[in-house]
Formats: sequence, structure tokens, C-alpha cells
Amino acid sequence: MTEKVQIGFEGQAINLGLDKLLPTRSVQPEVRKTRKFAQILSSIREIGLIEPLMVTPADPASGLHMLLDGHLRLLAMRDLGLATTACLISRDDEGYTYNKRVNRLATVQEHYMVLRALERGVPEDRLAKALDLNIVSLRRKRDLLDGICPEVEEMLKDRNFSADIMRYLRKMKPQRQIECADLMCSMNNFSVSYAGALLAATPSDQLLEPSQTKGLKGLSSAEIARMEQEMSLVQSRFKVIEQSYSNDVLNMVLARGFLNKLVLNKAVTSYLQRRQPDLLEEFRSIVKITSLEDEVDVQKVA
Repeated sequence: MTEKVQIGFEGQAINLGLDKLLPTRSVQPEVRKTRKFAQILSSIREIGLIEPLMVTPADPASGLHMLLDGHLRLLAMRDLGLATTACLISRDDEGYTYNKRVNRLATVQEHYMVLRALERGVPEDRLAKALDLNIVSLRRKRDLLDGICPEVEEMLKDRNFSADIMRYLRKMKPQRQIECADLMCSMNNFSVSYAGALLAATPSDQLLEPSQTKGLKGLSSAEIARMEQEMSLVQSRFKVIEQSYSNDVLNMVLARGFLNKLVLNKAVTSYLQRRQPDLLEEFRSIVKITSLEDEVDVQKVA
């Protein structure tokens, strides 16, 4: 019989006074200067609280509720002078249960959120205020996928990245867009500078408008051509390594296990100690490796 899943909090939110909430961690004053806090503050000011705070049941002696999740929201509401807020009563007494399940809004998902809000008639200026953005940034999020092929959208739908990388990708033809998006996902590098380097390494015949400059300042045409060749070589080598990586790791694990048995064998160890002490020391170093990072360190020392 399937066990029924237990809900971790009460089904209905209740309004509690901010003075009844006891934070479980301190928030540094510098947080008020961050963009994330500014967005939370602006969002609550314009459209109110979206996600209730998560609190424990009231302490019988003091009547206070410990705050499990929502410290920045609480700080923002206090700065705005609010007196009460919506809270969910937890059936668990620790915040990790909730924080580990937080899924940050991906860039493509944010794009669809902006589109949906605009389609429902939310004015651009009000939406920009709620997200603490200027109109130009809001429109950049709105037009995020213009000129981007569906395959790239699918690859990046769960990723967080700067909208500026799309400015580089949309200068490429669809096939090249897919190649660059695949490289960014494989390298887990979604920086604007990396996207610019990929554009610089893109041959002219893979650009939508080959006659246009790639927007790289301080580089001559010869330097750009050399960069294209070097990046193409790096990409091909990376793909080869990516294809053989799992097999290489498996072989290394098997080899390490075999060497571990050799080192534990007293007869083998005694023989190597007399005849090949350097080789024995190398075997012992390999056996001590517990990760690929350790192996890199050993190679650097060698």
C-alpha cells in the first residue's frame, strides 16, 4: 500500500504581526544595497507579498513564531512600514526543508512571465517598477527569444544567464546557435564574455549577416581569424574529451582498485621496495587519489 505523503505546513495562510516573528538568522546591513533586495522591496511595494513567510507554531511562553524562510521579505516589509503579513505555519521545525526546494526562476521562464503579464494588460511602467527594472531592461527580457531557434530555447530553458548573451547568439545562424549553446551548457559557462568569444570564433559563413562586424574592439581581422581557428580547435578537442570522459574515468577507477590490491600485497610491496622503489611510491600516490582534482594536483607535483 502506498504511503500517503505528509504535507509540511498548514493548508491556510494566516496574518501575523511582524513583531510576532523571530528571525532565525541575522541579515547583514550590506544586504540592503544588493539588487536582489531592491527587487524584493520594489515588488512588495508595487504588488504586495506573493509568497507567504514560513514560520513555526507560536511558542506557548512568548507567543513568538520562529521565522524559517523569508528573512529578506521580512526585512523589506519592515522597511516599508508594514504591520502584518501572510504566513504559513510549518509542521517541521527547521528551514532547510523549504530552502532546499527553492527553484530560482530561470531566465527563459522569466521571459515568459514578463510576456504573460504584458498580455494580460499590466502596464510596462508598473511591471518595470515591480521588478526594479528600467523600461529598456524590461523590453530586453520581453524580446529575449527573438531570433533564437527553438532548439536553443529548449537547451537553455532551465538555466540562469544574462540576457546579453542572446545578443551574440542571434547574430548567428541556427546551427551555430545550437553549437554555441551546447558548448555553454557543457562548460557550464554562461558569461557574456564567453558568448562574445564564441561569436568571435564563428566563421563568417555561419553569421546571419557576414558583412557586419562582430563588434570586437581592438582586434584586427588577422587576430579574429586566428581566434576562429584556435576556438574551432578547442571545440573539437573538447568534444573528443567529452565523448571519452566516462570511459576514461571508469578505467581510472578500475586501475586504481587494481593498484590498491598490489600495494596491499606484502610480497609485491617487498619486491618493488627492493627493485623499483620509485615505482612503488608512484603506485601509493595513485592509490591515495580520491577524486580527479587530487589527480591533477599529483600531476602538477610530478
